[in-house]
Amino acid sequence: MYRRSTHTLFKKHAMLKWILLLCLVVSVLLACARTSAGKASAKGPLRVHKDNPRYFTDGTGRAVYLTGSHTWANLVDIGPSDPPPKFDFPACLDWMQRLNHNFIRMWTWELVSWNTKANRENQLHTAAPQPWARTGPGKALDGKPKFDLKKFNSAYFARLRARVSLARDRGIYVSIMLFEGWGMQFSAGAWQGHPFHPKNNINGVDGDQNKDGKGLEIHTLSNKAVTTLQEAYVRKVIDTVNDLDNVLYEITNENHPPSTKWQYHIIRYIKKYEKNKPRQHPVGMTFQYRGGKNEILFKSPADWISPNGEGGYRDNPPAADGRKVVLNDTDHLWGIGGNQAWVWKSFTRGHNPLFMDPYDGVVLGKKSDPRWGPIRRSLGYTRRYAEKMNLAATRPRNDLASTKYCLANPGKEYLVYNPSSDDVAITVNLKATKYKYEWLNPDNGKTESTGTIKAKGGKQTFNAPFKGDAVLYLARQN
Repeated sequence: MYRRSTHTLFKKHAMLKWILLLCLVVSVLLACARTSAGKASAKGPLRVHKDNPRYFTDGTGRAVYLTGSHTWANLVDIGPSDPPPKFDFPACLDWMQRLNHNFIRMWTWELVSWNTKANRENQLHTAAPQPWARTGPGKALDGKPKFDLKKFNSAYFARLRARVSLARDRGIYVSIMLFEGWGMQFSAGAWQGHPFHPKNNINGVDGDQNKDGKGLEIHTLSNKAVTTLQEAYVRKVIDTVNDLDNVLYEITNENHPPSTKWQYHIIRYIKKYEKNKPRQHPVGMTFQYRGGKNEILFKSPADWISPNGEGGYRDNPPAADGRKVVLNDTDHLWGIGGNQAWVWKSFTRGHNPLFMDPYDGVVLGKKSDPRWGPIRRSLGYTRRYAEKMNLAATRPRNDLASTKYCLANPGKEYLVYNPSSDDVAITVNLKATKYKYEWLNPDNGKTESTGTIKAKGGKQTFNAPFKGDAVLYLARQN
């Protein structure tokens, strides 16, 4: 009896060990699967698609369509308290995934404060951390230790890498903003809060060469000492994230037009520095405010651009011609603004639409403002079709649909947007073959009707099964 019980106990113990081992293996496999799923959209660093330069590709040959919301405090904490409230980045990524977004514009903020009067609000925000260490000796104008511009703030770069890595694991691309120009021009007290103000650093650096109290010269090439510091900072950013595939760069947000040569220089500097590194990432240039011209962006050495409203990018976006990948961003068209129709118009004209999102309402705007829900959702709906279609083979074809909003690979795929709430009928000029079709209601993201048609070739009329704006998708039936 004793021997038999011991043997039974041994068998049970061995079985328990195997069960525990099996559970461990399963948990590891699930974790790997989750990570692999998150990384699925990044097979390698993005580069401009050779066959369809309206989009990027990740080395697989497929076109990578970028779309998503971005908000100001997603890297540097910004808010009405001091220290500012901590931004919950993982929660923001969860929210983006629910919306089917895959791109975030990661903001920096060069200043230690943000006075929102110029934004038609009345808050004085604190912003932290900055890239340079606050070591002193002595106090800066905000009463905190002065910056040492020869020493980097390790916490800033650790946060940068951690957040880009978290986004990568969710399949989300990140454009890292290197400098910020709007605040320097329009936030009250901006220059007094900049690390390059002589009273804010221990290095004797004064970026305000003309002594007008604005310091806008730091975003030009007029001060070699300042440019050298900026180049060192750019190198530090690149060294921090170069091994990550989901990275893009943006030189600066809405800087003044005299910054053109400086921006071109930084673009070339990034490309030169990354040339001999394991990975090379796309570099972007965005609208210069105020008075900047879109042609300056198209002539730049940047891989991608974000234009202003010149040429119709707000209400009737011009068809992308492939000179640059266009990330059509509401930030440079309205600030906080836009509508559902703008998303679909941008998509069917070959652009990658982005939304400047008030998100939690801490910095600007209202929390969970229902006005912006349709934009956020439609960004995700367009991505659904971008991944469903052979996007690399499509071109914006205004001539093929009565609505003038059509993305097509004639004879194979057509995606047509009808912005009209009055006319449910549209015509599409089809090549002769058999097609499957579906109607999407962009108000709710639901496919309302499906079917097949045999086109004889030429104009074919379709009637939406619902009122309001509508999306028609046709694919050749094999």
